[in-house]
Amino acid sequence: MDFERWPDCKSMERPGIVFEVTNGDQTLLTDCVVPLPLPADWVIHPLRFRAIPQPPPRHSSPIPKPVDR
Repeated sequence: MDFERWPDCKSMERPGIVFEVTNGDQTLLTDCVVPLPLPADWVIHPLRFRAIPQPPPRHSSPIPKPVDR
């Protein structure tokens, strides 16, 4: 959808759904927040958004234990 309709995202909110916002070069996954705070490195304004299933969480590797020296 055109980003002009972003204020309508509240009516599209559902459990397990997030919004993918794109400016053509970059993509942001977010909840519906009006107005949308953009990352500092976005030099082009958002063009489109869509509702997508929330991706499963990614777990990082555990921090290695300190080496005794």
